[in-house]
Amino acid sequence: MKLDRRTVLSGTAAAFAVPFLGTQPARADAKRQSLVDACLATAQKILSGPDFPDAAKQMTTARGVLIIPELVQGGFIFGAAGGRGVLMGRQSPNNWSYPAFYGMGSGSVGLQVGGKVSEIVFIIRTEKGLQAILDHKFKVGAEAGVTLVAVGAGLEGASTAAGGADIVAFANSQGLFAGVSLEGSYIDADNDWNALYYGGGANAKTIISEQRFTNPGAEPIRQYLAKW
Repeated sequence: MKLDRRTVLSGTAAAFAVPFLGTQPARADAKRQSLVDACLATAQKILSGPDFPDAAKQMTTARGVLIIPELVQGGFIFGAAGGRGVLMGRQSPNNWSYPAFYGMGSGSVGLQVGGKVSEIVFIIRTEKGLQAILDHKFKVGAEAGVTLVAVGAGLEGASTAAGGADIVAFANSQGLFAGVSLEGSYIDADNDWNALYYGGGANAKTIISEQRFTNPGAEPIRQYLAKW
């Protein structure tokens, strides 16, 4: 049988195009998936590790968690901080939303020494605290009616110290960075990353509140949080 030359060329082009298109999403998602995996590792270290004995207690009634696996702060007189992470909300007992990507940053001036890298898990205890982060760019210490308490590694009694706080931050830090706190830091949705990981229309509210998006790469972190 004689094959039409155009058919042969068309088939050849398709053979090359399909593998190329098939690899595009995997490459596009690799960076986002790496961050989701890092957030799982940080959650396991802080929520299940020995350095934060009260973190697991806070999780039993939590409305959400914000996990930042690497917040970098550095400088001498002037300091800056930055990092990315994910926010997840509890929909019902043992059922957590898929993660929405968030950025965290701040600027500070003061007597700072060296540099610091922190892992932070923000346990969001109230609906008010969760909605404050979902609704707009959240600034620590500037949100009316929303209180946040920061706890360092190895400090027991955090549940008591946190009192009626809406959000409790458990921070594990390495390196010297004297005089710096989370005060003044901002937390904001990274909807460019959300769209890359889930598709068009994905943002913090459609992922967490409306539950319109899923990604199988986030199942391990959802299953881990389902322990509480």
